[in-house]
Amino acid sequence: MTSFAPDSIVLNRKLPLWYQVSQSLRASILSRSPQDPLRLPTEEQLAGHYGVSVLTMRQALKELEDEGLITRHRRRGTFIEPAARRGAPVRLLGSVDAIVAQQSGMTAELLEHDTVPVPAALADHFPGTDHVATYHRLRSDEKTGEPTNHARNYIRPELAERVDVADLERWPMTKVLRDVVGVRITRVTDSVEARLADPETARLLQVPLLSPILHYTGITYDEDSRVLDVAVIHYRGDRFSFSVTLDAD
Repeated sequence: MTSFAPDSIVLNRKLPLWYQVSQSLRASILSRSPQDPLRLPTEEQLAGHYGVSVLTMRQALKELEDEGLITRHRRRGTFIEPAARRGAPVRLLGSVDAIVAQQSGMTAELLEHDTVPVPAALADHFPGTDHVATYHRLRSDEKTGEPTNHARNYIRPELAERVDVADLERWPMTKVLRDVVGVRITRVTDSVEARLADPETARLLQVPLLSPILHYTGITYDEDSRVLDVAVIHYRGDRFSFSVTLDAD
């Protein structure tokens, strides 16, 4: 029987390996194509794929099992749960793969794509650049069709020339820039704050005007500390929560 083929990952030895592996595998599962197999490779095969011990792999799989993304059957194997709910709480632990996992697993509709003058609020992030490409997407739960968030990305025009908008219907911008465009991402900084839904957000997310939402801003940098992408996302407050773990080292 053919097994699902997860993406690869470059592990950061400063972060727990099981966490990085679980987040990478989670992102692969949530962004899979409908025709992809549901059966996962064996623990040993996955451990070899990620370059970790079987014990580490087992811990990563338990994380996904507890979330309800996979089911494990003795003698039969481990399978992706196609009906799993995609609106699980987000846990960020400092890796780019965590960002990818955060934004994966939802149906995305491209509402607008354009090139515009750099907004005044973003001018400090794009010095020497007059225009940026914008992508406005509405994400919905795959199972229920319920809108969960809407996102605007602002990226450099030279990168936009290499972005296929069809990829944005399946993957988050961070993954497209890293794995499709081939940009080396070294850092993503996040900020999250509580806000009240403005008229546009209330309409798109189908929530009452002035209801609570989570306003997320993510800034993506390359190895020269140059801003590649600014993502502004409005999440329904009743569907998402954020927690952050800081390593004392």
